[in-house]
Amino acid sequence: MAPGVSEAASVTSHAEPEAVGPLERGLAMLRIMAAASDPMRPGDLARATGLARSAADRVVATLVHLGHLRAEGRELALAPRLMELGNAYLDASGFSRALRPSLERLTRTLDESVSAIVLDGCDARIVGTAVPSGRMIPLGFRVGDLLPAERCAAGAVLATAWDPDTHATWRARHAADPLDAGFPAVPTRRTAPRPEQTEADFTAWIAQTAAHGWALDDQLVAPGLVALSVPVRAPDGRPVCAISVLAHTSRHSAEQLREHALTAMTEAAGDIAEALYGTSGTSSEEAPSAAPGYTDAKSELGPSFLQALARGLAVLTALGRRPGGLTLAEAAEAAGLSYPSTRRNLLTLRRLAYVEQHGRRFLPAPRVLELGYARLSTLTLADIAQPHLADLVGEVRESASLAVLDGAEVRYVARVATEQITSARITPGTRLPAYATSMGRVLLADLPEAERLERIRSMRPQALTPYTLTSHTALAAALERAADDGFALVEQELEAGLRSLAVPVRDRSGHAVAAVNIALHAGPEPPEHSRESLLPALRACAARVEADLAAAFPHGPVPAQ
Repeated sequence: MAPGVSEAASVTSHAEPEAVGPLERGLAMLRIMAAASDPMRPGDLARATGLARSAADRVVATLVHLGHLRAEGRELALAPRLMELGNAYLDASGFSRALRPSLERLTRTLDESVSAIVLDGCDARIVGTAVPSGRMIPLGFRVGDLLPAERCAAGAVLATAWDPDTHATWRARHAADPLDAGFPAVPTRRTAPRPEQTEADFTAWIAQTAAHGWALDDQLVAPGLVALSVPVRAPDGRPVCAISVLAHTSRHSAEQLREHALTAMTEAAGDIAEALYGTSGTSSEEAPSAAPGYTDAKSELGPSFLQALARGLAVLTALGRRPGGLTLAEAAEAAGLSYPSTRRNLLTLRRLAYVEQHGRRFLPAPRVLELGYARLSTLTLADIAQPHLADLVGEVRESASLAVLDGAEVRYVARVATEQITSARITPGTRLPAYATSMGRVLLADLPEAERLERIRSMRPQALTPYTLTSHTALAAALERAADDGFALVEQELEAGLRSLAVPVRDRSGHAVAAVNIALHAGPEPPEHSRESLLPALRACAARVEADLAAAFPHGPVPAQ
């Protein structure tokens, strides 16, 4: 038994079953939602889990309140903040910091898709990706996708360190699912192979991989695809992950891919190992990063709020606040919970394979990524903003949009329009001059002062209406006000009768990656009235988008579309 487990188990054995039941039910619902191909309703989840409708509704209400699910009419959708659970694993493992630079360099060097893959139980889970720029249809998997170990080169690499128990688990899994129907990321087999032949072939492949130090997949994972994989090794020599390059047979045969990629991949694996374990890496003894822990919403939601579920997910998220995980006491402090409550939840999460224990430290396991991470990892800024814009429009009854700065213009990427007669005919993709729009001004205002002034000097403002600011001096003053105020209000400068109020949307670094606005008919009321009545709702909408962006893109750039 691992250190610290017997003490914790003694608490669990005296706990009421209900104390951990809601956590298990909540995780089960998230798994079902992540695997579903069609939208689901609370009633669907009740049937899928076997719960009474009232019990299912309480779990759903709690997950919606926590921001992990989103209600869209009568249907439910995974919400970006669910990615916080997967991010906890990536942060605690060190992969979020160590993988990206090397994977991006490698894909630029090879001009092929690259993945980082770890062992999850007896199979292979994608934990990092990079794809070549400019490809119309780039190959590759998503972070969070699970692959059968025997059908991918990374599986052979990772299996070189299997113990007998893992091999037995794999044998049982393959016997239960010989067609690989439980792996949505790969094509289902048309016919079931003989188990003894599959095991003999895989065993031989593992031995060959151990001898060579690399594995080559010639159209096993999917027809027309070849892959090469090399290990990233821990100081004790075991493979902690595998780096895999995927190519189409129209570009490389399997042997050509090995000749093309092996040297660069081996160097990249060494760089990642250095980032994970070298002296320049982040020490697991650093203090945990500050982040909000558990917040009790019982008084707000009443019996609909399941404290046990919320506490368990708070503990899981808290484990990502330091590379290498946290001790039990550190996890309790980070989650804002009592020691016994944290211990019960850790043991439940470990039993469900969502948490691993290494000595005195607990950290999320790769299985956490099955909770919708693959589906949510494909979201763009527009995807994330759209439901929040819809909520804003429902609240203020005016049209709302989100745009990014593109040279001297703003480019609309998301919009929700009202049905009013005065609604502007603007759609995603529309471009407007940044100098005459509220969103353009808050985005220009966010630029460093020298760059802002250079942009202004390069503009040739046109008088689109009698109110348009066209002098460089006036524009510089307007941008300075927007920078100081944190918003911009443009009154009939783009089009007569059109008033617009905008605020920036910032990423985790504080950089304005987009702007959100409310556009309305100028009417008889003064602009100040619109500012006072609309600005709080607009800022609240931007804050909700920012929270989702922080979960969906905690380390990398935010794609607009």
